[in-house]
Amino acid sequence: MTMERITALAMSSDLKSIADCMIRSGYSSECIKIYKNIRKSIVDEGLYLLGIEELRPSQILKMNWEALEHLIKNWLSAVKIAAKTLFSGEKALYFLSLWLSARKLPERIFPLMELYEALSDIQPDVELIFDSESTSEIKLQVVSSLNGLSESIRAILSDFESTIQKDSSKTLIVGGGIHPLTRKVTSYISSLADYSRILSDIVADSSPTKNTAFPGAYLESPTSVAGSAQAVSAHLDWLILVLLCKLDRKAEGYKDMSLSYLFLANNLQFILEKVCTTRLYVLLGEDWVFNHAKKVIQYASTYETMAWGNVFSSLPEKNSPQLSPEAAKECFQRFDAAFEEACKKQASWVVPDKKLRDELKVSIAKELIPAYREFCDTHKVMLKDYEVFVRFGPDDLRNYLSDLFHGTAISGSASPPTPR
Repeated sequence: MTMERITALAMSSDLKSIADCMIRSGYSSECIKIYKNIRKSIVDEGLYLLGIEELRPSQILKMNWEALEHLIKNWLSAVKIAAKTLFSGEKALYFLSLWLSARKLPERIFPLMELYEALSDIQPDVELIFDSESTSEIKLQVVSSLNGLSESIRAILSDFESTIQKDSSKTLIVGGGIHPLTRKVTSYISSLADYSRILSDIVADSSPTKNTAFPGAYLESPTSVAGSAQAVSAHLDWLILVLLCKLDRKAEGYKDMSLSYLFLANNLQFILEKVCTTRLYVLLGEDWVFNHAKKVIQYASTYETMAWGNVFSSLPEKNSPQLSPEAAKECFQRFDAAFEEACKKQASWVVPDKKLRDELKVSIAKELIPAYREFCDTHKVMLKDYEVFVRFGPDDLRNYLSDLFHGTAISGSASPPTPR
């Protein structure tokens, strides 16, 4: 045993004797007061060295979010050490509870969840350290702080949902591309999914307010996740539903209905891609992805019918009798006009997702080109001036379709179809 250790034990023994003597003589309150003052100064210094400062509520309320977030990070890195060595309980936890009055901006939920996680992790240590009846208030403060954090986090989630529902921007996205609200909300929800373990404790006993005015097909919650995680899955699914319903309203702003369906297909495809490449896939499950992928197909099919219906209908139905030369010329003229109008109108339309873009082109080409090729092959023999009269050959259609959905007309680089 070292000399320092022997000295420390001797001092400890002396201090205990002094304390016992004071208590027996009726000076127990004075003894406790002296101990608290001395111990407090030691713990305060240790906490300060760990990066935990003692601040008044008024000081915290005046701090901007950047400074407060920096303070939270310091607290998170110090709290485990403090809990095991220097924990002063009341002060650190009271200091923590003051953050709960911060304004409920959506991005502030993440530091609060980290605080909740850290406090939950040290709760067993607090229970062990302060296990006497005289320190029960400290344990209650832990529970109170966790409850306060839960309430703040749930309030932020509720405010975030309201923000989506109240979004009133009327600006239409050129070409039916991805709306900024889709990007913002989907990114936020995918970040929430990374905190699913923490959220499972917080939202387990609560659920978002369900609006029965929403389409019934949308109201199905994910069923592939069991246990406490199911509450998180249902909550995140609901937030996505709120976004989808808001996108439905925004799609109504397009005068061209076919463009509105392309807009819906684009935005739902973006959400699907985000789900499939983040932890949301684990939480929402394969059935959710499959059902929403079917809706993308439905939107795309409706767009195709509306945008290219005039082009398809300008050609005779399959197995129709051969037309007279004059009727064939008129049919070619109708087709040329319809095809040129469709290409010109859609030159500025965009499909950001390459897979969806290629599938749309293939689908249109699959229905259009074989029918047009058959019509050309059937009637070009009877039309003596076929090469001069017919503006587009079957292979030309494929070339023009390949240029679509890049939004090239926005920059003025695209031009409408021209005769061969």
